[in-house]
Amino acid sequence: MALYHTEERGQPCSQNYRLFFKDVTGHYISPFHDIPLKVNSKEENGIPTKKARNDEYENLFNMIVEIPRWTNAKMEIATEEPLNPIKQYVKDGKLRYVANIFPYKGYIWNYGTLPQALTFTVSSPWNTPFQTWEDPGEKDKSTNCFGDNDPIDVCEIGSKILSCGEVIHVKILGILALIDEGETDWKLIAINVNDPEASKFHDIDDVEKFKPGYLEATLNWFRLYKVPDGKPENQFAFNGEFKNKAFALEVIKSTHQCWKALLMKKCNGGAINCTNVQISDSPFRCTQEEARSLVESALSSPNKESNEEEQVWHFLGK
Repeated sequence: MALYHTEERGQPCSQNYRLFFKDVTGHYISPFHDIPLKVNSKEENGIPTKKARNDEYENLFNMIVEIPRWTNAKMEIATEEPLNPIKQYVKDGKLRYVANIFPYKGYIWNYGTLPQALTFTVSSPWNTPFQTWEDPGEKDKSTNCFGDNDPIDVCEIGSKILSCGEVIHVKILGILALIDEGETDWKLIAINVNDPEASKFHDIDDVEKFKPGYLEATLNWFRLYKVPDGKPENQFAFNGEFKNKAFALEVIKSTHQCWKALLMKKCNGGAINCTNVQISDSPFRCTQEEARSLVESALSSPNKESNEEEQVWHFLGK
């Protein structure tokens, strides 16, 4: 039985559409804050902090699917709204759709995020080799760029097309460091543990072995996807090299530390909304009744005008 369920509010393909999350008991939760990062992890004060004893679970994470493969609508967790529902990104007053760049259609993986993990640039008492937040004026030591203040992204490479709002278990295989307009935008490479071929994949080299061309296509997609909008090609740290699982797990560890600092009010999260239902020691915790009220009041305004997805293919020279 699924541990999490979703509830739609507003009209799809409109600026007021929201996808809220509920736990197995039917209570509203924040997918960003209340879904654990690790699967079957031990918990301390509601926050997973220790690895499971069984090695089988060391590399097992929850992933929140935001964008199903082959679709174009840029859906994302609303980090600045109470309970962080999924919404469609709006830019310049219009709903955002990613362009189709030949030979691709929309996103070429199931795209989403890990909960309880944040790439952030704030003052903090921690210092780690792969930290994705730093003191103001300092940059990430591994990429020489600041974080992008967003949950860490995941490209799920399994065979099944998933649904927006699904919460799945994934194995982490590696990571790519995209530099997006001067900010570090980590892209984890992962596979659904329930995929028929999941047992073949243990590290980043297995992706090239069993899905030849997928990593190259991933690099090209991220390099070019903003060009049709009139922006330059994106750049990458490490000359576009995909780092292995061990490196990726260190990045996840430090992004989780950043999230914990945020939820315990040890740093200033700016516009990020930290309202949660299940993190017992967090000063941002609310009651189930308060969470229900937040959902009921979230969409009191009428639907705003929607715009349709672009269907053209963009042919870009190499």
